[in-house]
Amino acid sequence: MGFWRGAAEWLGLVNEDRYGDYDEADQELTEAVDDYDEHTEASVTDIESRRPVNPTPRVADLTRIITVHPRTYNEARTIGEHFRDSVPVIMNLTEMDDADAKRLVDFAAGLIFGLRGTIERVTGKVFLLSPQNVNVTAEDKERIAGGFYNQS
Repeated sequence: MGFWRGAAEWLGLVNEDRYGDYDEADQELTEAVDDYDEHTEASVTDIESRRPVNPTPRVADLTRIITVHPRTYNEARTIGEHFRDSVPVIMNLTEMDDADAKRLVDFAAGLIFGLRGTIERVTGKVFLLSPQNVNVTAEDKERIAGGFYNQS
């Protein structure tokens, strides 16, 4: 009920009969609800069946792998944009303080979870983020990371 209608009722200018305005539209709606078949099922499409499936992972093009040396957490956007475009990203956090590095690793973990990628620790503060369906071989990881990739 609107403000003016309530004020008019309070002043006694209109009738307070709130249920007297039952019209044909309300009657049609009531009949439609009564006629609803409770056994009618809606069709549901699984989200996974609508996604294009690429069963074989493609090998990463080494010219498209990006190495990022962030100094602040604000550079997380750059990492996310490249990763979202299916470009593997090496995150070298050695130039960051520990608190911001932890935040950036948390961001990367959410990023790879949301986009179904993988994250691997290369060294203490160097991580490789690989998008879904992109395969970076062990030899490529060692070459990209400058020879300090630990395979154990």
